[in-house]
Amino acid sequence: MPESVLIIGGGIIGLSCALESARRGFRVTVLEQDAFGGQASGAAAGMLAPFSENTEGPDPFFRLCLDSFYRYPDWVRQLEEQSGHKAELCSSGSLNVVFHEADLLPMQTRLAWQRNYGVPLEMLDESELHRLEPGLSRRAVGALYCPVESHVFAPKLVNAVEEACRRAGVRLIPHAGQLTNLEAGSVSGVRVTMANAGSWRGDRLVVSTGAWSGFLREWVPITVPVHPIRGQICCYDAALGDIRHMVFSSQAYWVRKKDGSVVCGASEDVAGFDRSVTERGIDRLTRWSGRVFPFLEGAPPLRSWAGLRPATLDGRPLIGCVPGYPEIIVAAGHYRNGILLSPVTAAMVGDLLEGKTDPAGNAFGLDRFARMAEKKDTG
Repeated sequence: MPESVLIIGGGIIGLSCALESARRGFRVTVLEQDAFGGQASGAAAGMLAPFSENTEGPDPFFRLCLDSFYRYPDWVRQLEEQSGHKAELCSSGSLNVVFHEADLLPMQTRLAWQRNYGVPLEMLDESELHRLEPGLSRRAVGALYCPVESHVFAPKLVNAVEEACRRAGVRLIPHAGQLTNLEAGSVSGVRVTMANAGSWRGDRLVVSTGAWSGFLREWVPITVPVHPIRGQICCYDAALGDIRHMVFSSQAYWVRKKDGSVVCGASEDVAGFDRSVTERGIDRLTRWSGRVFPFLEGAPPLRSWAGLRPATLDGRPLIGCVPGYPEIIVAAGHYRNGILLSPVTAAMVGDLLEGKTDPAGNAFGLDRFARMAEKKDTG
């Protein structure tokens, strides 16, 4: 009989892990405190932009993002076939726009190493940029163009994964309430108790509770260094002007969706678990919208919203077994890249459930912070 897997957390990461686990033959139950995809997943802009979002160098995190990006077309195709829902994958390409000559050199430095990954990146001068994106401010002096980056409509993606899980036989339990007890470390597997859904037992447990994942330290002797970063987003009526690509500036991004909206984000701040929208956060986005796209100057957003991004101390996700508790796997801390990293995270969790390990080690394991502390202590 296949092993049973409990997953706590029904955002895009938890649902993707559930679907992958079911495809590999596990019996899966997902326990979500509220509604599925109701936190960061449903609030995300849905950008699939490993080159635009990771600019420092070809480190393990960049390579993880790139791996997941290349999985996306087949992953979405299978997902849409299984669920009957569209995720609205759009290969728009992206423009990383600069407004000062001094900012062109860092872009050229990025271009030098990112070109090594087989993507036809290109530096555009002012005339080429405005030919591709006519609505941009004439103050823009150039851009790094990536023709392959894309985006999905995050709420529809979440709905598609949820329905695919349901059709794959995953048991989905929404509004389960908070975790009130967790028992692990015995031959009987793991038992969890939820405030509104009672007790559940599984052979393995996957914790995918996003910004709330730090709760795990209440039940096992491990620190999960995840904290919430509030991201505020707004959107405009796309009829105000033409935006053809995902556009990134140093202060915000803009992406046009198939529903006729232009999403602009994201103003970030530390506010604990407060998901309220602030005038200050949205004002920053509207100011920059008018500077980058003159046709948005003074235009009121159609709506605004906020989500809590799960951040870690080093900006990388946590994907791995809890040291000393191999029956518990954590998949959390994806910060700005939860949508992008869903396919590869699900694959990694599936491998862990099957007992497969990477002989080169796991750069995203939970024990890396302990190693960092030891290294610091020894000088």
